[in-house]
Amino acid sequence: MRLVRLEEIESLKPFDCGDEDLNDFLLSDARLYNEQFLTNTFVLEDANETIAYYSLLNDKISQTTLSKNLWRKLRKSIPHEKHLGSYPAVKIGRLAVSKNYRGMDIGTKLVGAIMRIFIYHHENSACRFLTVDVYKDAVPFYEKNGFKKMVNDTELPENALTVPLYLDLKQVKS
Repeated sequence: MRLVRLEEIESLKPFDCGDEDLNDFLLSDARLYNEQFLTNTFVLEDANETIAYYSLLNDKISQTTLSKNLWRKLRKSIPHEKHLGSYPAVKIGRLAVSKNYRGMDIGTKLVGAIMRIFIYHHENSACRFLTVDVYKDAVPFYEKNGFKKMVNDTELPENALTVPLYLDLKQVKS
């Protein structure tokens, strides 16, 4: 198994996570997003197939993205002299694991690796938070990995397809 940046791969190996949108992003869109500096995509593969992938992009958490109550709670964890109108974040734009590798904790291991990158290897750019917008059925996976909802269920539009979540990297490191 090896984890590599998408641009280091000449041709992708077969991949099917069971979700056409996530499959299509990797197979059709990820290279263009990388070329346009919109995401960085990383692929976990073995000799025969793509095991998993994730894409990262810049983001922020601000007063306009959180409820007032959550914003106040979040700011309490930051020293008063460092209060800003927004805080740097990295968004996990996509994360998918092949159906053939489900139940092996690969998704959890990838989320853990992403956390470690931004906690311990932030020489070029700092971020305080990880964010992700997930399908409702994926919320338990991310909550198991330490993410919290940015909004209450009652604040989500009825027809919302995704739920915004965040993880405070400073809390993870402590």
